Amino acid sequence: MDQNCKAVVEKRIQRTMESLQKNNMQAYYAATKEDAVAQVAGLLKPDDVISFGGSMSLRECGVMELLRSGSYPKLMDRDQKGLTREQVQEIYRKSFFADVYLMSSNAVTESGVLYNVDGNGNRVAALTFGPKSVIVVMGYNKIVKDLDEAVRRVKTVSAPANAVRLNCETYCRHTGVCVSLSKEHPEMADGCRNSDRVCATYVVSGQQRVKDRIKVILVGEELGY
Repeated sequence: MDQNCKAVVEKRIQRTMESLQKNNMQAYYAATKEDAVAQVAGLLKPDDVISFGGSMSLRECGVMELLRSGSYPKLMDRDQKGLTREQVQEIYRKSFFADVYLMSSNAVTESGVLYNVDGNGNRVAALTFGPKSVIVVMGYNKIVKDLDEAVRRVKTVSAPANAVRLNCETYCRHTGVCVSLSKEHPEMADGCRNSDRVCATYVVSGQQRVKDRIKVILVGEELGY
């Protein structure tokens, strides 16, 4: 990245970090993907019970490789080969009792609010309650001005890309945008009526009651959708 652009990005990250801290969420800055992995490693203990949500950001920056390195024997890996649907669902439920849950976020506003949209709802459920600690890893590309921009980001970036990745037969997969944007005044939860829809549960995380339970690592590189 050009150094001048990097300086602007870092200022935006700093503003967002300060807002997250005001909302009782711990905020960390990682200049690179490698730094992000090091930050995560510093927040984990070998005997932690660890779980995670589906996330391209965790894959792209190398966090999943860290978790599967053998250093964390109590990792609940929902993606291991051979698991039945019922076994995966059981891991979703057991994740509520994890010491640490890792995920990314669809967006974060400059005012320090996390915005997430889920299909199954297991990821946002763990974010809001259950695991003792939640670590959110996200690239600077997910910082938005406000919730309106966060909503639009999901409808034009996150949802279409995930629909393609998950091979979902939805309107957004084929057009690149949510069908709701054809309306004059689309609402947050508007969308298709398809059973494959990836947008079912919407969670806005503002000021937290449990201080520092949620830890957000903002990375100075683009990650995920």
